[in-house]
Amino acid sequence: MAKYRKLGRTSSQRKALLRNQVTALIENGKIVTTEARAKEVSKIAEKLITLAVKEKDNFETVTVQAKVAKKDANGKRVKEVVDGKKVTVYETVDKEIKKDMPSRLHARKQMDKVLYTVTEVPTEAAGKKKNTKKVDLTNKLFDEIAPKYADRKGGYTRIVKIGLRKGDAAMEVLLELI
Repeated sequence: MAKYRKLGRTSSQRKALLRNQVTALIENGKIVTTEARAKEVSKIAEKLITLAVKEKDNFETVTVQAKVAKKDANGKRVKEVVDGKKVTVYETVDKEIKKDMPSRLHARKQMDKVLYTVTEVPTEAAGKKKNTKKVDLTNKLFDEIAPKYADRKGGYTRIVKIGLRKGDAAMEVLLELI
């Protein structure tokens, strides 16, 4: 018996399909797909969540000094004239950042191998490149999803059968994070 379902695709197409669906599942919390695909996506998602649960507290908080541009009341950068040129004024600020330990960094890179980068577009700026921002799904796994499942030992996804699809009578299911 095979260790995975081929889903009627070449290996590259299959990997891309599964990566897409795992990314959508983690971003949205649930997806509708066929039963065979859902079982394969569930395997991958469970492994990622388990990795996040193991490494969720494996970081240290470090205080760093950063140079930040000074801004006026309107939110624009303050500039002053030095030697006939306009120069932005910077101020030094202390910031606390999370520094990953080596094993958490490795886990993050393993997750990035599977997950695609997601760009979030606000509804009022649809079709425009301005105001788009990249969503870091690995941070979402560590900060939101892992604490939710910290006391749970596996079984992070649920498959609920919806019914047969009209076109080809394939069993459609709802795959969701519990």
